[in-house]
Amino acid sequence: MRDDLVIKARPARPPQDNIPRTKPQRDRLLDIIREYVRDEGPVGPLSLEELWRHSDNILRIAKAEPKYRDYIAVLVNNELWREIVAGVPYDKRLLLLPQCLRDVKNCKGQIDELGLVCNHCGRCVINELQSQAEQLGYAVLVAEGSPIVTSLIESGKIEAVIGVSCLSVLQQVFPYMSAGAIAGVAIPLLQDGCANTSIDMDWLWEAIYENSEDRTRLLNLQRLRGEVQGWFTPAALRSITGRPSGQVQELAFQWLGKAGKRWRPFLAVCAFQAVRQDGEEKLPAELMQLAVAVECFHKASLIHDDIEDADDKRYDDETMHVRYGVPIALNIGDFLLGEGYRLLTELKAPAEVTAAMLQVAARGHCDLCLGQGKELSWVRRPGPLSCAEAIEIYKNKTAPAFAVALNLGVLLAGGGEKLGIVFKHYSEALGIAYQIKDDIDDFDSENAADGCGEIRPSFPLALAFELGEKADRELLLTAVTGGGKPCSRSRMRAIFEKLQIIPTARATMESYKTRAIGSLVPLKNANIKGLLRRVVSKIFNDIEVMSCCDDYQARYGKGGKPG
Repeated sequence: MRDDLVIKARPARPPQDNIPRTKPQRDRLLDIIREYVRDEGPVGPLSLEELWRHSDNILRIAKAEPKYRDYIAVLVNNELWREIVAGVPYDKRLLLLPQCLRDVKNCKGQIDELGLVCNHCGRCVINELQSQAEQLGYAVLVAEGSPIVTSLIESGKIEAVIGVSCLSVLQQVFPYMSAGAIAGVAIPLLQDGCANTSIDMDWLWEAIYENSEDRTRLLNLQRLRGEVQGWFTPAALRSITGRPSGQVQELAFQWLGKAGKRWRPFLAVCAFQAVRQDGEEKLPAELMQLAVAVECFHKASLIHDDIEDADDKRYDDETMHVRYGVPIALNIGDFLLGEGYRLLTELKAPAEVTAAMLQVAARGHCDLCLGQGKELSWVRRPGPLSCAEAIEIYKNKTAPAFAVALNLGVLLAGGGEKLGIVFKHYSEALGIAYQIKDDIDDFDSENAADGCGEIRPSFPLALAFELGEKADRELLLTAVTGGGKPCSRSRMRAIFEKLQIIPTARATMESYKTRAIGSLVPLKNANIKGLLRRVVSKIFNDIEVMSCCDDYQARYGKGGKPG
């Protein structure tokens, strides 16, 4: 198995008591803080007394517990400097990471007087953070603190610092940052103690990539996604597709309006917004038509998928073929494909743009069918499955739809950059991560039947084949080939739990998310780079779990002071 494919599972810990426990809670608090700073307009550097006063105000507004005061103070100070840091060129910024982010048991790096010299073995998140930041132009230090930081700032080579540390350390550092008026953003670790710690990785990536040239960086993605969702109400769809004139159209548009995450049309809208000259203008009607076309392609593929996979349920309701029969379902799926192409051809766009859009959609359609074909071939003759084989299926089956949505949005906006290769790499990594997440969700679903039923190729299953002992592999092989022996879901779950399959799959998902963000480094368009980085966070909305050594507390003790 390739070392770069799977990251070793790391045990997760809940956030410490004085940090909100869930990601939605922390995101809500950050939104409140940003709105408060925007409305009140405090100017840094603040004294400690001023910082506490603003933090207490936010506690009241958010109706938060007083124990979160220190955490809020760090986020408030970040907001005071965020715009200033965004205006500092990447090559004038320092990324300061704690050594405890490394996988201490397997780390091949060396520690010298300046900190950790990463060996880029890929076993922890430091490799990706350092590599991507350095490609952008950052100076990177992996150290708890070093005199070289001060000398870099005093020399004028560094004008802003982005740092990661535990809350107790950030409290001690604040007076020095304030006194020196150093522009900086600090991302707090979710736990003190330097063991199995975690971080809101999307906040760190946002800080690393933030650039004042990105006009979309303040765009409210949640509001934008809500607007896209609103385009699929019956009334909104009728404004685009017209009133249904028969049963085929009626069933097709009912299916199109059924529940769904709408990630693909959302990606198309994000790409469009990133390229257009004024991202604050009202979204044009043509963009809504494009989004509906993208969803037509997706919903058609779901109908066909459900038939091929013999699925009975979709959106907590009967699938199209179960309710109306396979012939009608096939016809509805085919109609939606045609409707998607029709909507593309009727967009008010130059002929060459329309031709390019049709070519993008057709290629993506073919790639998706090839990926589905590989999955069906395995289902027809199931056997041991490797992780590489599962990833290859995802590359064709899931990634093309993301790439199609992005390319169509850019084309409609009149984008002239050659973004195809970047979008391909971004979509492959994003699609693989998304599919692994879907596999994990399927496995964890409370509605999953206890009996094995039909086994499909999935990344967790491939992991179990590769990591399991002979007896485990034999049981799994019996399950996928239907060898006549009963295989309850509980027995498979026992194998997965013994081998730590789900945590390992989740760690691999994280590595592909990071790879998706890394693929954006070559982009010259700051809008596209920044917006697509945030899209990853919006789709997954979770935290990065990483191992952490005891370097800091070993030196300074539990109280954080030199002993």
